[in-house]
Amino acid sequence: MYAQYWNLDSKPFECDSDPAFFFRSRTHQAALLKLRYLIDSNKGAAVLCGNTGVGKTFLLRMFKQELQESDERFGPFVQLNYPFLTSNELVGFLAAELGAEEAIVRNADIGFDTTLRLLEARLAHFKEVGRHPIIVLDEAHLIEDQKVFRTIQLLLNYRSDYSFTFLLAGQPSVLSRVSRLTELDERIGVKSLIQPFSREETAEYVSHRLEVAGVAESPFDESALDEIHELSGGVPRRINRIADLSLLVGFADGMSQLTTREVESVADEIGLSVEA
Repeated sequence: MYAQYWNLDSKPFECDSDPAFFFRSRTHQAALLKLRYLIDSNKGAAVLCGNTGVGKTFLLRMFKQELQESDERFGPFVQLNYPFLTSNELVGFLAAELGAEEAIVRNADIGFDTTLRLLEARLAHFKEVGRHPIIVLDEAHLIEDQKVFRTIQLLLNYRSDYSFTFLLAGQPSVLSRVSRLTELDERIGVKSLIQPFSREETAEYVSHRLEVAGVAESPFDESALDEIHELSGGVPRRINRIADLSLLVGFADGMSQLTTREVESVADEIGLSVEA
């Protein structure tokens, strides 16, 4: 709606799938480097955590793309976005996602030992063809059954025979969940916490997204950028909401520059305050 008014080629604060929009803040770049170290050092598992909206999913997407572009051995990528599975269901899901016949995996009459053998067979296949599967368990902080973490720990024992990597992604509470199981915690090769942006990074993030969308000069003045940072706490998802609606307000009011007043008005609308 407002793209033409601001001379934008696309909406800058909605896209989290186009790699061009990915902003390499200090903390995001550090997380990418740690994940690459995990792979290059052939370590078995990592925990990537951060509060809601800091960009974990986008970062994992970038990691996948960069890894596959640099070395085709890595893959397939298996991503589980629904954490409420039992141990048996987790093993079955992994077996099916790695290529086991789904009709067999879904057969209620087969036992856990059969499902486990199916998973072993797929891991053996990828070892034979020189591939290294990456398994991402997203929203891992929501895993309720501690037995699931125990299952992950036991599956990591298979790395003595097969090559694969587990990535546990979620909110910071996943660290305490993992630490309760010492045997698993000791197998975590990398732990990375994604932090919100600093004041400078928030301004750079807004400018970066606008530039990718086709505008070199930001319509947000310095006071507006300060306010966006204060109200968002430096969290990318919140920044996107505030900046997107501010552009809409500016379009509706026929403005050429956005100030603190517009940002505060938008923040009130969506229920954000300086304490957010």
